[in-house]
Amino acid sequence: MDAFYASVELLRYPDLKGQAVVIGGRRMHEPVTLPDGTRRYARLRDYTGRGVITTSTYAARDLGVFSGMGMMKAALRAPDAILLPTDFEAYRHYSRLFKAAVAELAPVIEDRGIDEIYIDLSEVPGIREPVGHDPLGGVRAIAREIKNSVLRATGLTCSIGITPNKLLSKIASELDKPDGITLLLESDIPERIWPLGVRKVNGIGPKAAAKLQALGIETVEQLAAADPLMLIAQFGKSFGAWLHEAAHGRDKRPVVTYSEPVSISRETTFERDLHAVHDRAELSQIFTRLCEQLAGDLIRKGYQGRTIGLKLRFEGFHTVTRDLTLDTPTQDAQAIRRAAGACLKRVALDKRIRLLGVRVGGLSRPGAPEAAPKRRKAGSSASTKPLPASERPQNLPLF
Repeated sequence: MDAFYASVELLRYPDLKGQAVVIGGRRMHEPVTLPDGTRRYARLRDYTGRGVITTSTYAARDLGVFSGMGMMKAALRAPDAILLPTDFEAYRHYSRLFKAAVAELAPVIEDRGIDEIYIDLSEVPGIREPVGHDPLGGVRAIAREIKNSVLRATGLTCSIGITPNKLLSKIASELDKPDGITLLLESDIPERIWPLGVRKVNGIGPKAAAKLQALGIETVEQLAAADPLMLIAQFGKSFGAWLHEAAHGRDKRPVVTYSEPVSISRETTFERDLHAVHDRAELSQIFTRLCEQLAGDLIRKGYQGRTIGLKLRFEGFHTVTRDLTLDTPTQDAQAIRRAAGACLKRVALDKRIRLLGVRVGGLSRPGAPEAAPKRRKAGSSASTKPLPASERPQNLPLF
């Protein structure tokens, strides 16, 4: 989907079409309707805190404002950009509509999140039929039909990449955004894929890209020309071999129509670092809300979990995780809160807290046969024992 969250908001606020809009504000950034019927919007320059951008319109992206960027940094680049809060209920609603619209035409779908899917088109009727003098006319016709179906169902546009495999399709879907159709054959790889930077390949993150750059490799073409043995020596057997294959556009992964999640989590980064003592009430409220939201996610998705995990990030970006395995799986908010609280007792709260998260793993379906909990090896950092009193800071109440 094209700038999905932002596009959903533009359905609600059509007067903002074509403007630089950033999604990611708090509820306090809701637009205010004035007596004359016009709206007053919050501006990015008015934001204080260290939240991050969830997404932005293409007009905002033209100003250098992208998803994942800190709000304050973005405000320096686009101070007059309009700021709207997130509304995940609305995004989930439109996500269901978009996927149902595609499924009517091409039911073999791999769900990749709220705004993205892989589709296996191989058995769609008419896919291999030429149209006029175009041998790929059937493919193009199906792509246009999918786009029109999504537009009718949601009022939103999407971009489609059609290629021999998932790796190339992911890249191709980004090449002609927004509202694009990119059809890519293997013979097109040198012209369309090789000139791209290596970060355009899904699976090459910032660390791998930096290491490749240090080796003098910045484009996919340079990566394709690199000695496979050198890549294996630098990146390990598995990842090094994959880099070579990916650069040549090779990918044998099938479209997976169903898979079970490993865990479900909720976390939040605070606008300011919170102190375990002075901000205890606020921390307690946030902690409880996260557990309640997580329980709601489990119930809505039809899961229960046995392993409850806690994540804390302190000032200086030091991150600590703890987990606790219960005797029986749960989807109850209070049970999750108690178990996460027990994990909290094993963390020294002697620094200000930047991020708090709660996770439920060991998922199963209610009513399904329960698997025995896995035993952890001695010395695991997830031991259920609390810190010795001598190692814990004194007089720091738990939240």
